[in-house]
Amino acid sequence: VFALIVFACLVGEGYTNSHTSQQLFCIFNHNEDACRYGIGIGVLAFLACIFFFMVDIYFPQISNTTDRKYLVLADLCFSGLWTFLWFVGFCFLTNQWAWTQADDMRIGADSARAAITFSFFSIFSWGLLIAFAYQRYKMGVEDFAHSYVDPTPEVPTPYSSYPNISHDSYQQPPFTHTAEAPEGYQPP
Repeated sequence: VFALIVFACLVGEGYTNSHTSQQLFCIFNHNEDACRYGIGIGVLAFLACIFFFMVDIYFPQISNTTDRKYLVLADLCFSGLWTFLWFVGFCFLTNQWAWTQADDMRIGADSARAAITFSFFSIFSWGLLIAFAYQRYKMGVEDFAHSYVDPTPEVPTPYSSYPNISHDSYQQPPFTHTAEAPEGYQPP
């Protein structure tokens, strides 16, 4: 949700123009990279959240432990990377906002402040996702290491059709008595 807010604020009112020119410029100190960076990490974070949400839905149905481990590690690494990128984004947007001239922020100042604020909140939300992914990783490793038991082949005991009958003496199977074989032929 925070990524969507940052993206929407920068797309909606992050670009403005002066009353003398028709050319749009980024409200963050006329630095196009600041707006592009915020929009880029916002869109990618939103798409990644949708992907990892779908993975969380189908996670119980994944039976291969190696696939599960790789998905959890991907979630852990991506969350760590995006926490860092949101921190860089917050610092970058805040720095560019501090250098913005007062006459350049007639329209869009609230959206710029909202983008900075929610990029700050995103640092902590992605940090929380790191904690959840690490917890899931540790839980998966412990469950596999401690609760996995190699299945032992069990020989099923035959069912008795009558009580108190031992299974040591079996009846002769039918059709085993063969007729006399023709000359020269020996059955195997």
